[in-house]
Amino acid sequence: MKFLSGLGERLREGLRRSQEYLAGSLGAVLETDRPVDDALLEELEELLIAADLGAPMAADFTNRAREEVVFGTVTRAGQLKPLLRRFLIDTLAPAAQPLNLDHRPAVVLLLGVNGSGKTTTAAKLAASLKGSGKRVLLAAADTFRAAAIEQLERWGERIEVEVVRQAAGSDPGAVVFDAVKAATARAMDVLIVDTAGRLHTKTNLMDELAKLRRVIERQLPGAPHETLMVLDAPTGQNGFAQARMFHETIGLTGVCLTKLDGTAKGGIVVRIVRELKVPVKLIGLGERVEDLQAFDPQAFVDALVTEA
Repeated sequence: MKFLSGLGERLREGLRRSQEYLAGSLGAVLETDRPVDDALLEELEELLIAADLGAPMAADFTNRAREEVVFGTVTRAGQLKPLLRRFLIDTLAPAAQPLNLDHRPAVVLLLGVNGSGKTTTAAKLAASLKGSGKRVLLAAADTFRAAAIEQLERWGERIEVEVVRQAAGSDPGAVVFDAVKAATARAMDVLIVDTAGRLHTKTNLMDELAKLRRVIERQLPGAPHETLMVLDAPTGQNGFAQARMFHETIGLTGVCLTKLDGTAKGGIVVRIVRELKVPVKLIGLGERVEDLQAFDPQAFVDALVTEA
């Protein structure tokens, strides 16, 4: 589902820090006429790891480059940049999957640690879907933080989307139960559920999230239709470890990567897709509602590694 336009320009602006970091580093390593040798490839591998693309992906690319050298298709450093672009596009192609919103109501469960931007993302997604003609309902299931409930309510008023809530400290399962019931009774198109990001222990958090899934599924077999982890891009390696934990414990249908405009390491997108085999369905590029975008691999690579 394409619910927003103008991706290319916003993506280039949002990824400017990552692009400048890579461009400067690549420019220093990939001097046009420099011969491709082991020393160059080692430098390039270290650069890609530093950009958060991950060691396995960096090794795969340098091995690919070595093969091209053996075949004689690459002889100079300047030829490696277009090779890297094609490699990244091929790697990210499986991530180009739209949100599964074919059900009525389609239930989107947003997960992630506190501070990742879950609540704001829930509101932005609701606003975007509403703008495309969908009837949307929000559920404030992070009842452990009164501030989260209040923040979602303020967003709801701003974008004119109703929020199902209970008092702080209430059972999140009860909020979700009421929200699914309301979304079904009112023939809503989409229900977006904001969840807690921190409890006393990781085990408690995962148990609570698993419980919410069960509450949803008992009322709507096959739901939630999307289980998206909202991940703060600047956290880099820590964020990747969080995504792995959530995926192994809860099972993710995709990732929403926020704050890409605030990091020089946008390469974390590549690592998530390649190592976790999880689609990056949405990306956040700023504070505005329209800065939440569907992920487009070609546009992402164009913004991250320019052709020139």
